[in-house]
Amino acid sequence: QDVADMRKQFPILAQDVQIPEYFEKEQFFSSVFRISSAGLQLWTHYDVMDNFLIQVRGNKRVVLYSPRDAPYLYLSGIKSKVLDVDNPDLEKYPLFVKAKRYQCSLEAGDVLFIPALWFHNVISEEFGVALNVFWKHLPAEAYDKSDTYGNKDPTAASRAIQILDRALKTLEELPEEYRDFYARRMVLRIQEKAYRNDDG
Repeated sequence: QDVADMRKQFPILAQDVQIPEYFEKEQFFSSVFRISSAGLQLWTHYDVMDNFLIQVRGNKRVVLYSPRDAPYLYLSGIKSKVLDVDNPDLEKYPLFVKAKRYQCSLEAGDVLFIPALWFHNVISEEFGVALNVFWKHLPAEAYDKSDTYGNKDPTAASRAIQILDRALKTLEELPEEYRDFYARRMVLRIQEKAYRNDDG
């Protein structure tokens, strides 16, 4: 359960990979060594830290979605329930068509920057070797100290979700009409207080 660090776990192999100097050394969180067979697909998910996907060997196709498209991705925790992004079941997931898809192909030597909270789905088109490098861009205390993979929500977000779950449970004490009304009021308050006003 140690945090992955290629330099410590695979020191000889690590000498062959040059990590871009994009962040300060103290911001480093992990470097995950990935070996994948042809056809392997990593489900659509988000990470809470910025990261580089460094393709060492083979080809990968990466499909990305903006954090703003979360309402259309049918989330379950940090991942989407839509497993096949190329041929989604639109009867089951009709809003998925509203999510704007960004796609790129990685070949050996390519590096892709994946910003925190951006959803990504990765498909290995052939046998491949890659490295993910994650780094902290929020203050250290914002992250869950028990996070070994860099994908646990920041502690403030986790607390907020727990509070929301308790609030929704409390609403169940009301008749349906009242529950619907107060839930809508809560959504409006969240939009007013927490949503960004710009298009960025």
